[in-house]
Amino acid sequence: MSEHALGARGALAPSEPLQARLPRIDLSRYRRFVSPLVLVLLWQAASMAGLIAPRTLAAPSTILASAWELVVSGELPRHLLVSLGRVASGLVVGVTTGAALALVAGLSRLGEEVVDAPMQMLRTLPFLALVPLFILWFGIGETPKIALVALGSAFPVYLTLFAGIRGVDPKLMEAGKVFGLDRRGLVRHVVLPAALPSGLVGLRYALGSAWLSLVIAEQINATSGIGFLINDARDFLRTDVIVVGLLVYALLGLSADALVRAFERRALAWRPSLVKG
Repeated sequence: MSEHALGARGALAPSEPLQARLPRIDLSRYRRFVSPLVLVLLWQAASMAGLIAPRTLAAPSTILASAWELVVSGELPRHLLVSLGRVASGLVVGVTTGAALALVAGLSRLGEEVVDAPMQMLRTLPFLALVPLFILWFGIGETPKIALVALGSAFPVYLTLFAGIRGVDPKLMEAGKVFGLDRRGLVRHVVLPAALPSGLVGLRYALGSAWLSLVIAEQINATSGIGFLINDARDFLRTDVIVVGLLVYALLGLSADALVRAFERRALAWRPSLVKG
């Protein structure tokens, strides 16, 4: 082989590994963001063209500017901390109560007869109808707000955990008895682990219900919180601030759901996955 050919091959050889090392960008994972981005751009264009009045709905650029002002001034973090405290307190009470009642009703026929009927009746009551009663019972301070959040978060946990307990495979119970487990051992090592996936689904629903309940709760003589910020903006026709508050609610709900899903992946790592890739 001639030196000219060898030189040609030597010149081409380095280009092959360079092409192999070029990173491949998978654009398919970003396709789900295209339609929301297009909607935001259309929204901005319609606002700039005067098709959407600011009193009807502020432009995305105005909303971003208002959000930055609220963050820099410290007003948004202050209201956010108040709302987070209310949700956290209500969730602790609601999730604990819902789980305890689900255990009582799910593990005992007598418990089901005593607990389930009142829970089903309370579950159908509209929240707005309970607000006047809660004000009469608890006043207009923080207690009725936390009570509404607790009530809204208790039912999803109760319903899903109760269904999970009653849906345990009888074969698992028989296997536990074969290994010599008594009733307490069956509940601890068989029933509760088998019902945990349903309970975590209920917890995810409870987080969403807690934020929805907080929106209603912060209408009760609130002087702080994201709900108060939205109501105050409504009085001054500040649609930009209203949208900022709604976005905060949405992001908080999404973040809380992501935390539960992360815990679910760790706590339920023993489950076989049916979803690949």
